[in-house]
Amino acid sequence: MLASASPGQANRAKPIVAVVVNLGEERGKPRRPSLNSLAALVGDDLKGVNDRIVQHMHSPVALIPQLAGHIIAAGGKRLRPMLTLAATRLCGYRGDRHIALAACVEFIHTATLLHDDVVDDSELRRGLATANAVWGNKASVLVGDFLFSRAFQLMVADGSLKVLEILSQASAVIAEGEVLQLVTSNDTETSEQAYLDVIRCKTAALFAAACRIGAVVANRPKVEEEALDSFGLNLGIAFQLIDDVLDYSARQVELGKTIGDDFREGKITLPLILAFRRGDEEERAFWRRSVEDLGQRDGDLERAIGLLDRHGALRDTIARASHYGAIARDALGIFPDGPEKRAFLEAIDFCIGRAH
Repeated sequence: MLASASPGQANRAKPIVAVVVNLGEERGKPRRPSLNSLAALVGDDLKGVNDRIVQHMHSPVALIPQLAGHIIAAGGKRLRPMLTLAATRLCGYRGDRHIALAACVEFIHTATLLHDDVVDDSELRRGLATANAVWGNKASVLVGDFLFSRAFQLMVADGSLKVLEILSQASAVIAEGEVLQLVTSNDTETSEQAYLDVIRCKTAALFAAACRIGAVVANRPKVEEEALDSFGLNLGIAFQLIDDVLDYSARQVELGKTIGDDFREGKITLPLILAFRRGDEEERAFWRRSVEDLGQRDGDLERAIGLLDRHGALRDTIARASHYGAIARDALGIFPDGPEKRAFLEAIDFCIGRAH
């Protein structure tokens, strides 16, 4: 994605962050975990990634860069490419292959977002109109395909069959996850394991690949590849579980998103699965009507949130995310202490701490 903001916007944003941190320190409050350390470590490289994205997003077909630029500019924190950039630093790499590969990771992620929004018939992403809402489903699907193609061009240009294997496998697994989610869509009988399989494929696979290729380009031993793969996989699962929680949380508003999108779309996520299993028959009938049949009425979202709270579904989903965060933390144990490792550890705390 084109960077979290333009250079001018980024410069304007920094004083605001500094003020927040200083106020917290003055009041004796501990600093909240953030991605600031990670972003600071890879800032220069991330600019190179952004340039590479703009370069490869170009097409003589004007709609392609227009639509792709819309979804890329509306993106989030650029966590996945930052993971690639930081993983290469953690492994001692000093070349420049990681720039194009981080751009490749972001193209894969952005392509999946375009396809997701079409499948989910979403109209908003991070408070902005989705590409399919503006340009239609056909254009969104085709530009998503274009971005996937650009990603594979970058893989081929890198020249490493191993990198190509890792990223192409991740792309295939993501697609499998999309289909698996489609199969379980609106099905309140979905098991916790089935849902974990979905997010392991849809979200965590790309986190894992983004981290693993850092060890590959640095030519590090397989044990380090596998450690970074485990770190990324479990971080990705924790990240998605917290996203599940946030969809029903007031914290969502603070993050610039609306509450209840998953509920309105009938998405089966872990909080809902837990509440459904723990509820009585009358409550299960409510979930079937509102989520399976999408026969939603005024007040249903508030009732859903009340049921999630009554049965501890949000609390226990956070606990599960913390479990996967602990596995991610342990995976980094083989690496020596340093700024990259500390930034990764803080990223775990940030991903889970978003729920608080």
